[in-house]
Amino acid sequence: MNELQNEIYAAATAAITELIDCDRPFFNPVKLLVVGGSSSEMAGGVIGHQSTFELGEALAQAALDLAEARGFACAFQCCEHLNRALVIERAAAEARGYEIVCAVPRPKAGGSLATAAYRRMRDPVLVERVAADAGIDVGLTLIGMHLRAVAVPIRLSVKAIGCATVTAARTRPKLIGGERAKYTAED
Repeated sequence: MNELQNEIYAAATAAITELIDCDRPFFNPVKLLVVGGSSSEMAGGVIGHQSTFELGEALAQAALDLAEARGFACAFQCCEHLNRALVIERAAAEARGYEIVCAVPRPKAGGSLATAAYRRMRDPVLVERVAADAGIDVGLTLIGMHLRAVAVPIRLSVKAIGCATVTAARTRPKLIGGERAKYTAED
């Protein structure tokens, strides 16, 4: 890996670790992390105009290494050319009842991140949607549609990966019942 790839790997590892370790009342445990990323933005360009496979590969590898070490699954969002479908391991998709669709991402049709994830996974498939417990978005790729219903923005200490802005969220169950409801077992 070159210096920028190493920087992206390290920053992504730090950001995802911070997101996973963020623990607040009601947060869903992170069993599925959605990752969106623009290699163009990481390189300092404009999303969709400067795809760089090696930068997508550094981000994908950081997420996959952490997923393996920490015991969660990852779903990597493709670009709009594949309708923001997601690359995920077949076993994870089947365990969650996600419908598998037919496509294989490429750097110019799916994006460098999704392509790198697809090439690195053991048995990758694409699905159209997920309901992830947490998400990280590198380069404003708009991952919100793939999070559970109540997403809570998380301010990470890592503000950028490469030149790309980082945003992140965790999810929690809906709080229902109004002012008389209790949300913990304590009286």
